[in-house]
Amino acid sequence: MGEYVDLAGMAQMHAAQQAQMAMEQQLYNMAKAIEDSVDEQIHKMENLDEDDLENLRRKRLESMRHQADKKKQWLQRGHGEYREIFTEKEFFAEMKGEERMVCHFYRENWPCKVMDMHLDLLSKKHVETKFVKIHAEKSPYLTEKLNIWMLPTLALIKSEKVIDYVCGFNEFGGTDDFPTEYLRCRLAQQALINYEGGDDDDARKMPKQGGGEGGGSGRSVRQGGKPVLGSDDEDSDFD
Repeated sequence: MGEYVDLAGMAQMHAAQQAQMAMEQQLYNMAKAIEDSVDEQIHKMENLDEDDLENLRRKRLESMRHQADKKKQWLQRGHGEYREIFTEKEFFAEMKGEERMVCHFYRENWPCKVMDMHLDLLSKKHVETKFVKIHAEKSPYLTEKLNIWMLPTLALIKSEKVIDYVCGFNEFGGTDDFPTEYLRCRLAQQALINYEGGDDDDARKMPKQGGGEGGGSGRSVRQGGKPVLGSDDEDSDFD
């Protein structure tokens, strides 16, 4: 009598291992790029004269003032915190004029709470991006328009256009016990946040409390058919 082999389970485990290895390789590449950049800057500094150093200080101060002004504007627009929006019309109002926004379509379950914890942390570290969430079952127009089929789903939005999605946890090893750094790198891939790696404080893991909906089934990122939402949708559907 032959031995039973769970081929589907083995394939799923292999896919999860491959996803984790790919993410770890990306983290290594980012760290290496930072190291090379630092070495290059050190080499340049060693060859600067007094005038060069003064120009460098002046440009640095101007950059700091500019960043301070931008940060003030971002905070006034609701950046720097992870907030819930309650209506579909509010979604369009929050998105209007934003360069970058991440919207979490959620329901009351454990996987979505895991995503909440990661997004809350990232919202405080990346004030350049707006982070919001909306209840999927109370947003039928949006879920149909954006073809939301798995929860949690993150809609990645740039200049009022949805450019990509993160669906479930497949990209992060198919488990709810993944470091925030994995999601951070995923958002950086699409330039949704300003990040080049190297912050060890974010390589923390969530407490493992089981999988559940969104943990490891279905496609993790939808590549094609990215809908575009803008002022026309708001005017025609919510007046």
